[in-house]
Amino acid sequence: MPHSEPSSNKRPGVVVPLVDFNRCEGKDACAVVCPYDVFDVRKIDREDYLELSLIGKVKNRVHGGKVAYTPNADQCMACGLCVKACPEKAIKLVKASSLTPGA
Repeated sequence: MPHSEPSSNKRPGVVVPLVDFNRCEGKDACAVVCPYDVFDVRKIDREDYLELSLIGKVKNRVHGGKVAYTPNADQCMACGLCVKACPEKAIKLVKASSLTPGA
């Protein structure tokens, strides 16, 4: 169950975090501060790695090959703690509907 941290009148999953894998260094600050357990910092999937820019690939290897995934994005309450905590500025909050094809 979510912590009693930031209160929000929004419904979960309306706004979700979008992680820029070219910037993310997998440091897990987002996972630590998120009261809704939205993030999973782990080894980058091969398909995602192949889509990185050259600089993104180098950066990913130098920083251990990890990035932050959002398997529980539907639990996000848009509190913004992850955005503030990310030292690489790799996270932004977007409307979930903007991520679906054709939206």
